[in-house]
Amino acid sequence: MRRLSPLRRLWPYVLRQRKLVAGALVFLLLASLTTLSLPIAVRRVVDHGFSGGTTFIDTYFAMLAVLSAVLAVASAGRYYFVITIGERVVADLRRDVFAHVLKLSPGFYDRNLSGEIVSRLTADTTQIKSAVGATASLALRNAILFVGAVAMMAWTSPGLSVIVIAAIPLIIGPLIAFGRSVRARSRAAQDRLADASAYAGEAIAASRIVQAFTAEPIATARFGQAADEAFEAARRSVVARAFLTAFAIFLITFSIVAVLWVGAGRVVAGTMTAGTLGQFLFYAVFAASSLGQLSEVWNDLTAAAGAADRLSELLAEEPEIRSPASRAPLPARALGSVRFENVSFRYPTGGASAPTLEALSFEVRPGETVALVGPSGAGKSTVFALLERFYDPLGGRILVDGVDIRQADLHDLRRRMALVPQEAVVFAGTVRDNIGFGVEGASAADVERAAETAHAAGFVRAMPQGFDTAIGERGVTLSGGQRQRLAIARAVLRDAPILLLDEATSALDAESEVLVQRALERLMEGRTTLVIAHRLATILKADRILVIDGGRIVEEGTHAALVARGGLYARLAELQFSQGMRPAAE
Repeated sequence: MRRLSPLRRLWPYVLRQRKLVAGALVFLLLASLTTLSLPIAVRRVVDHGFSGGTTFIDTYFAMLAVLSAVLAVASAGRYYFVITIGERVVADLRRDVFAHVLKLSPGFYDRNLSGEIVSRLTADTTQIKSAVGATASLALRNAILFVGAVAMMAWTSPGLSVIVIAAIPLIIGPLIAFGRSVRARSRAAQDRLADASAYAGEAIAASRIVQAFTAEPIATARFGQAADEAFEAARRSVVARAFLTAFAIFLITFSIVAVLWVGAGRVVAGTMTAGTLGQFLFYAVFAASSLGQLSEVWNDLTAAAGAADRLSELLAEEPEIRSPASRAPLPARALGSVRFENVSFRYPTGGASAPTLEALSFEVRPGETVALVGPSGAGKSTVFALLERFYDPLGGRILVDGVDIRQADLHDLRRRMALVPQEAVVFAGTVRDNIGFGVEGASAADVERAAETAHAAGFVRAMPQGFDTAIGERGVTLSGGQRQRLAIARAVLRDAPILLLDEATSALDAESEVLVQRALERLMEGRTTLVIAHRLATILKADRILVIDGGRIVEEGTHAALVARGGLYARLAELQFSQGMRPAAE
């Protein structure tokens, strides 16, 4: 039974459905008892029916018809209840796994492919659905039938039952022995399927890049290789299951033939009636078929145990970043001050490379706009990641409104910030859903006011259904500027005291940049703002500019002061402005 131990995690989900389980057990027992009563009626017909006249035969065949009707109703009821249990358990399991995955820290996603995670959430739970529903029902039904049939065989003919009982260990032994192999191979098959799903998701998400580089044959070949590996792993699992099934069927059939041979001799000798032999054979067939189906069910359960094992690994993952047990409350009146004190950091997957940030210190006063400038890889985006506490620094500390963020409630901390990323994230759904994302209870008027502030209301109202227009997966029906303005509207609606702008206009054309820049200026009013910018023309009005290089602040000041100093910022400004880059407001 240790082979099935991962399935124990599902037990709490099953217990939530006590009424459904009770209904399933009632119909299961009714169907089993009805099935076990059929051979008794058959024996009576064989032994007494042909000598008792047509009335006797009619009565017993009417009883058989009634039993058949009861069996049909009981089987239908059992099917309804057990399938409903499976669907409900898997729906709850998927919800819990999804909620758990969303709570995991970014470090988890740095180490795992999103496609593999989705495969566990879909393919693995589908396998479990079968185990909890139809497979578990078959297992219980056949277990009850097997025990009942063996008991009835012992009651009908103790001598013949010894032959059947002697074969049971010969069947169950290999079943248990091969269970581990089946589970391991099923687990490997699920792993390879997850690999194929991960690559498929990656390629489909980047389908335009694949087509632009005419890389369809390469992508198809890579997915084909992953699919072939998944097939080969599944084939090895099927081979083990087929061998086990064949072995079980051979022993079961051999046992029935042996029973028939010995029983026929007893009928000829007059020590057993034909009806009794028929009754015993019925029970022997019930026991044999139940045991054979249990071998199939065992295969399915061990495969489901492999899927449950993979889900257990996922559920066992703990967030690396979480709220402390003893929390320091953030001030009720949010000010928006930010301070980095000697912060050092290196990404966990970065190996032995130099720190991304090293002894970084700066302060942003409430309502101040501070820009972060520097070459790629200097550590600008890392500042945002640490401030939102996606990671914890290796040294130093970060304070928001005077509170060390490691001591604050994680959700309260993040509610004080609004992010406008470089590439706006837009979800499948309506415009209204996207603007209101993350803000519970936002009214239609609130959403529309946020769109007005973000200069998005004009193009939204021009859409076929206005704010209720569906915009497709990742907002494929919108331009880059439109997606960015929706992201700004989302930040407006959040109304957080700290605003994080991550190169929000770097990928836009001139016209879109003007509209987005105006929307950003309205959004920044009265808020503490940190801006990451490669296009220096967008940050000329910043109160201060911090120039970061190699994880350190190498320069600090206003645009004019830094240009006059002639350092790294001046060189970047000269390079960009000499190429014709001008402020968006121009």
